[in-house]
Amino acid sequence: MVLQSPLNIQVLVSAVEQDAEALERRMRIGTSAVIVNQCDRYGYREWREAGGGQSGKKDRRIQVFSMPERGVGLSRNTALLHASGDICLFSDEDIVLSEDYEAQIAEAYGQLPDADMILFNVRVAPARRTYWNEDIHRINRRNYGRYPAYSITARLGALRRANAHYSLLFGGGARYSNGEDSLFLRDCLRAGLRIYAHTACIGEETERKSTWFSGYHEKFFRDRGVLYHYLYGRLALPLSCRFLLAHRRQMCVEIPVSRAYALMRDGVREARRGGGKDSGGQ
Repeated sequence: MVLQSPLNIQVLVSAVEQDAEALERRMRIGTSAVIVNQCDRYGYREWREAGGGQSGKKDRRIQVFSMPERGVGLSRNTALLHASGDICLFSDEDIVLSEDYEAQIAEAYGQLPDADMILFNVRVAPARRTYWNEDIHRINRRNYGRYPAYSITARLGALRRANAHYSLLFGGGARYSNGEDSLFLRDCLRAGLRIYAHTACIGEETERKSTWFSGYHEKFFRDRGVLYHYLYGRLALPLSCRFLLAHRRQMCVEIPVSRAYALMRDGVREARRGGGKDSGGQ
């Protein structure tokens, strides 16, 4: 008989225009979940699955909240509002979870009993990879910026004590492109939460067209400048320069480095003038 983990692990899914039952099967969700489906209507439904028996599985409850408003930050905050598990795993509609993701997450929190949050590996296409954990280590203000939401798990109680939530300014469907995940982790670090990276792989991403990236155009660089203001404050401009020099061969083919820097500087100035107030904890 498989021993149950004492931790209740719940998947928080951000989705757009999805059939929730088909999505649950496609993602291979084996635990309770909250699915926020941004579509053309308001609605709520749920279904349950009894556990127990020789399988050793827990009871499951799948909750689906439908809403016409858009924005990945709004979606994740809505899921957090309705979350009830001990451990929450943020996820997206294009993630397929490993069959043993529940056991791997529970084992990691057993290994790291002081962890408030653990960031796991998820396989993605090489061109989209921003990180891969080769060892278990502590996350701090120097290395938090590479992690997407679908790598993040957290103790729900710790998030609520920290009043942690996602920015409504950044991410797919919001005013500015991406960066909501970095802002979320930054706010959790500022609140004193203990965050670790772990080597376990809990899923893989299926390739699809990005919901926010459409090329290295003027909006991309201007939005990145706004983000850098909120992430780095007075260091936003020198770090903008470092960012562009490090990625110039990839990002500055059509727009030269000097123009890209001017656009990022415009974004920093826009944020400093209050062009958008950060809804993620500033």
